Amino acid sequence: MNEARPQQFVAVLDFGAQYGQLIARRVRDLHVYSEIVPCDISADELGAMKPSALILSGGPASVYAEDAPHIDPNVLALDVPVFGFCYGHQIIAATLGGEVGHTEKGEYGPARLSLNEAGSRSKIFDRTPDKQTVWMSHRDAVSSVPEGFIVTASTDVCPVAAMEDPARRLYTTQFHPEVNHTEFGSQMLSNFLFDICGLEPTWTMDNIIEQKVAEIRQKVGNGRVILALSGGVDSSVVAALVHRAIGDQLTCVFVNHGMLRKGEPEMVEQVFRTQFNVPLVHVHAEERYAKLLAGVTEPEQKRRLIGTEFWKVFFEEAQKLDGVQFLAQGTIYPDIIESGARKTGGKASTIKSHHNLIPFPEGVHFDLIEPLDHFFKDEVRELGVSLGLPENLVYRQPFPGPGLAIRIIGEVTPEKLEILRNADAIVREEIDAYNARLFKETGERNSAHSVWQYFAVLPDIRSVGVMGDERTYARPVILRAVESSDAMTADWAKLPYELLGRISSRVVGEVAGVNRVAYDITPKPPATIEWE
Repeated sequence: MNEARPQQFVAVLDFGAQYGQLIARRVRDLHVYSEIVPCDISADELGAMKPSALILSGGPASVYAEDAPHIDPNVLALDVPVFGFCYGHQIIAATLGGEVGHTEKGEYGPARLSLNEAGSRSKIFDRTPDKQTVWMSHRDAVSSVPEGFIVTASTDVCPVAAMEDPARRLYTTQFHPEVNHTEFGSQMLSNFLFDICGLEPTWTMDNIIEQKVAEIRQKVGNGRVILALSGGVDSSVVAALVHRAIGDQLTCVFVNHGMLRKGEPEMVEQVFRTQFNVPLVHVHAEERYAKLLAGVTEPEQKRRLIGTEFWKVFFEEAQKLDGVQFLAQGTIYPDIIESGARKTGGKASTIKSHHNLIPFPEGVHFDLIEPLDHFFKDEVRELGVSLGLPENLVYRQPFPGPGLAIRIIGEVTPEKLEILRNADAIVREEIDAYNARLFKETGERNSAHSVWQYFAVLPDIRSVGVMGDERTYARPVILRAVESSDAMTADWAKLPYELLGRISSRVVGEVAGVNRVAYDITPKPPATIEWE
């Protein structure tokens, strides 16, 4: 991605903040490209990237702690505008000769910010009121500002809640403008990007598609590309994008392991073979997987066997194709950040790629194409819509690679798969309709009450029931439905009773072998979203 970075770009220096990714997203929401870089990057390396502006994130450390992350002082002399939040505010003060002290009283959550006379004239606070609510999370605070800086805002607890040196275009706030709880935070970011930095809002889907298509064509030339198409959002968007760029030079391999949800293999065929005319190899590996999983009950063994076998099947098919030089993959930005940006001693190590995660067989190697490797998930969805993918695919809920195998507790059998597939289809149909109604009412796909992930689980037990005046001894189905935004935490969805009742009646009435439906109301933590 480095060689294809847009001319306008904001570098977000990550000091280990819980909001690091959120800052990058907020900048992109304003149609300016941003990237996260480690906080200990050298000024020479950062300068070579030619950023248009820098944002310094918050972080959990104290600036005077022995293992606290620091910044190369020359970064602040690169002659580009800088905006520091929380720890970024403090590290700028400490680096440039100011002082940061440990206060007796911390400030956490909403705080009332007051602008002084200088703040009322500040470009950062332009078009915001003199009194406003901001989001704080700190105990340390700037006690003495560096030479050249002026204080622009304060709270009852924090005398230096914001400071700036307009001559050097250095601006800092103790609070977090990137979070929604700071009521004018988006306006402050907009003021920084457009009024102070002079940037243009050119990071749009039309421009992105045009740029990515050109990059793919340049890299591939007359070569051929292969893609493992799962039917999930990421691989589907990559397939549509790469096919837009190089047409029939792309071949998609769809490995059907027999553990997909009801209707999914048909959907993949219809969208990619029929709608997009993508060369598609549909590998029916259902029987192969059934034999592999016979008698296996341990969850991690199931995952390992399914994942290992997938690559075996895929590379068997890949080697049947002549002249393939490239492997396209749906790696997205959080994959890279989470796998490579480990926080050690308060520092963020260099962000790494997923290249080393592909188990190439001995003697087999393809160059990778990862066109989504700097996109967040919602950007990937937006890109998919712009490329013409159907919304039911683009806004598809998360689905694990091992599929229904990890939603069947115990051994996976054809009988259990059939029961779960049919029950899960009813759950999805009913909650899909519920979410669609919420979207129509609110105009938001992720409104406060929409369900983020929902599915059926088949436990390895049977229960007694009565159906048609006869005793039954059949399987229960467990409904799992959660509200979340990032899967790190989740709460059980407060579904209407009438919806729960309808799901239960339909599952018991329409799915042979089921006589009971239970609802899992455990949040994450302590539970996980999936059962295995």
